[in-house]
Amino acid sequence: MRSPGQVEQGSDRVLVISGLSKAFGALVVVDQLDLDLTRGEALGIIGPNGAGKTTLFNLITGAVRHDQGELEFSGRPISNLSMTARCRAGISRSFQVPQPFTGMTVFENLMVGAEFGANLSAGRAHSKCLEVLEQTGLMDRANDRAGKLTLLERKRLELARALAAEPNLLLLDEIAGGLTEQECQSLIRTIQEIRATGLSIIWIEHIVHALIAVVDRLIVLNFGRKIAEGEPEEVLASPEVRKIYLGIEEGLEDHV
Repeated sequence: MRSPGQVEQGSDRVLVISGLSKAFGALVVVDQLDLDLTRGEALGIIGPNGAGKTTLFNLITGAVRHDQGELEFSGRPISNLSMTARCRAGISRSFQVPQPFTGMTVFENLMVGAEFGANLSAGRAHSKCLEVLEQTGLMDRANDRAGKLTLLERKRLELARALAAEPNLLLLDEIAGGLTEQECQSLIRTIQEIRATGLSIIWIEHIVHALIAVVDRLIVLNFGRKIAEGEPEEVLASPEVRKIYLGIEEGLEDHV
């Protein structure tokens, strides 16, 4: 049984990606990417549409097989592991568009994640799901059908279902997208509380202020390549990032 942030003894790096590449025909979507994540760290990833962000998550989880490169998780190679094996090893994700089992209750959705994602026994899965319901603010909706939830609640369910799989690494794919500012702030507070447990997080997001409220480090992708990396404020101040991601030419800041 795993606990959040737990990796192999003596290793501070949860995830190490080296020279990762993926192409669909002539279209290169991830290009010689190097990335690492330290235990307990929160990493943000931004970039324009088509930059390869979601494909990166698909490569980490095993939904898509990479063409070149290496992936290590908790000190062990995972390139040859199935999606199920990677999930049970401790990698869990949310999806950009929530995909609950709409005819099942919120609690039943979590049980799927706990029993099949983490391979927990029924008793342990039940306890884990109660813990996650409390953690994500869904306890009052536990017995409601997932199809009746609001957008914010569906986003919370997407987060909760990933947490029910007892991850060491949580991948969040634009979980704040489509929310009002008030809803976004509410979700940010929940993610901050989850982060405080020591769980390692990689978060892809277009809503930059949400990211910088949580993450320690920011990476910018463009056409599958990493073009900037560092502290969020420093990265966002980069002229190249402002031009590519924000559409601001150097010297024009005063006119925007």
